Amino acid sequence: MMPEISLNVLDVTENSTRAGASLVQIRIQADQKTDTLTIRIEDNGCGMTDEQVKQVIDPFFTTRTTRKVGLGIPFYKYAAESTGGSFSIQSQVGVGTVVTAVFGLSHIDRMPLGDITSTIHTLIVYHPETDFVYTYQVDDRSFTLDTRELKEILGDVPFSEPEVSQYISEFLTENKEEVDQGVVI
Repeated sequence: MMPEISLNVLDVTENSTRAGASLVQIRIQADQKTDTLTIRIEDNGCGMTDEQVKQVIDPFFTTRTTRKVGLGIPFYKYAAESTGGSFSIQSQVGVGTVVTAVFGLSHIDRMPLGDITSTIHTLIVYHPETDFVYTYQVDDRSFTLDTRELKEILGDVPFSEPEVSQYISEFLTENKEEVDQGVVI
């Protein structure tokens, strides 16, 4: 199992980019009143049939040719459900896929969120062909980063340009700290 939730976010989002998604929306929402941490990843990739969705949660199935098992999604599902939470995948061929994991926020078995800032930064910088809308929310405080807006401002300047990459990293870090207000997720 992965040691932190941010690595599951990376794994699922990498699946989205491999599925040809031009837009991936990632929402991290911690709600202390309901004691839940909800991670929702939605893409407009090629989507899956109902049969493929069933296979994806099977640890002994993978579409990759480099290995014989696919443990990412099954472990992510197990991690959410073991905290009293839930896990779902909705997908439609030609439309896209939505993966939602709900964790018990204060449950003793919940993995830490981990370095979600570096995960999102990595996805943005290394997948310039994909637009990302990232929302991070704790209770009623939130921020959103939409790469489509950055692309409008930057024009042809790539996100991998050192100054741009640093700006994105700092933006994510500063806004997360402001939203967290000392809450450890």
